[in-house]
Amino acid sequence: MVHIGNDWDELLKDTFASENYQQLRQFLIREYSTHRVYPDMYDLFNALRYTSYADTRAVILGQDPYHQPGQAHGLCFSVRPGVAPPPSLVNMFKELRDDLGIDNLGKGGTLIPWAKSGVLLLNTVLTVREGEANSHRGKGWEQVTDDIIRLLNAREQPIVFLLWGANARAKQALITAPRHLVLTCAHPSPLSAYNGFFGCRHFSKTNEFLRAQGMPEIDWRI
Repeated sequence: MVHIGNDWDELLKDTFASENYQQLRQFLIREYSTHRVYPDMYDLFNALRYTSYADTRAVILGQDPYHQPGQAHGLCFSVRPGVAPPPSLVNMFKELRDDLGIDNLGKGGTLIPWAKSGVLLLNTVLTVREGEANSHRGKGWEQVTDDIIRLLNAREQPIVFLLWGANARAKQALITAPRHLVLTCAHPSPLSAYNGFFGCRHFSKTNEFLRAQGMPEIDWRI
């Protein structure tokens, strides 16, 4: 039984009772027992635990968790304390420094402060086999994260959705309410960051939008 510990429990009760989730759960039981899978099963829903539905003001949508040992802990792009930031996260910090003058470089790569500031750090797929990016794609997580985004889209209070890369942009069709702001660009990975991520200014655009709505800005420091 999934227990998140905030308003997501009631909102997602039908999702977790669905046939899709039951099949996904059986798949995960097999995967965790026969392969090394990230993140730890107790960290699967950390994005929802740290950022309740009511507290979400921005959503950063990633692809799937980091697939190297000791990195993933249930928040997209974030790594455990003491772990060096991977290249994508370094590029995010570079863009943030250029955009808002906030320098998180050299301070680690744990984004829990962002989550506590109202940023839902969600991947489109929440698990991965060690060393095999996208290995759990198409196993049922997509329906779960679709439900999460539909619930957020239905919320009356405006939200900023930051969709970086093709996997995240594929969810854009679910965000139909005009009160929300959708920002899209290339993925921050070294393979694509110079093709539209650098210079996107999504951090300042998020805060400008929230400020215009009379809502608190995101504190992007860590």
